[in-house]
Amino acid sequence: MAAKRKKKTLTAGRTYYRQFNEEIRALVREGVTDFTIKECNGQRYIATALEGDLTFDIYGVPGQDLGAFMRGPKVRIHNNAQDGVGNTMDDGRVIIEGIAGDVIGYAMRGGEIFIKGDVGYRVGIHMKAYLDHQPKIVVGGKAGDFLGEYMAGGIILLLGMFSDKPDAPIAGRSLGTGMHGGVIYVRGSVPEDRLGPGLTATPVDSDDLKVIEGLVKEYAKELKLDSKEILGENFVKIRPFSHRPYGNLYVPC
Repeated sequence: MAAKRKKKTLTAGRTYYRQFNEEIRALVREGVTDFTIKECNGQRYIATALEGDLTFDIYGVPGQDLGAFMRGPKVRIHNNAQDGVGNTMDDGRVIIEGIAGDVIGYAMRGGEIFIKGDVGYRVGIHMKAYLDHQPKIVVGGKAGDFLGEYMAGGIILLLGMFSDKPDAPIAGRSLGTGMHGGVIYVRGSVPEDRLGPGLTATPVDSDDLKVIEGLVKEYAKELKLDSKEILGENFVKIRPFSHRPYGNLYVPC
């Protein structure tokens, strides 16, 4: 028999972020598993370093580094998110129903971040696979410069569908610059002048399609979208051309 879950609703309002997070941690120690946070007003570090089967429904806009070092919880933001979501995250899932800022998923080693709209700069920078963990970021809108910069593992899926910038390219400059592991999938196509040095976009194969389909179905389910519509377009993939893309700048490969 499953353990009964314990729920708690908190109002963030003008509460200082440190005090607010201390309150959350105290409630977790008391056995609270499911949190509803109302009137979130830029409080930083929500769910940071928390572990286990916890859920957070957040109304309002949380501050930077939400879910940093997180290992397990599921966080849903019914609005936009600021910078640094999922910083060095190990496991869990973050769903953002609006747009998100810069440096989303910095060095994340596991779990998923699903964003409905656009994202800023350097999303997925230094992502890496860790043991059997495979981090994943899905961006429903468009991305700023340096998407997947220095990426060492994991998957980024860029859809370009749910964007507030209809005239912008699907990604900013230098997509995948310095990546030496992992893969970036893009729905449709990506202009060559958007790609980092030495990178090319190539058609996906059947194995790629299985990965994309599974990820899209999870993403669409969480955000109440039509997976068939998302999958009704071709995809391309960007992979690193070398595991040491800048090696020759210092010592010959």
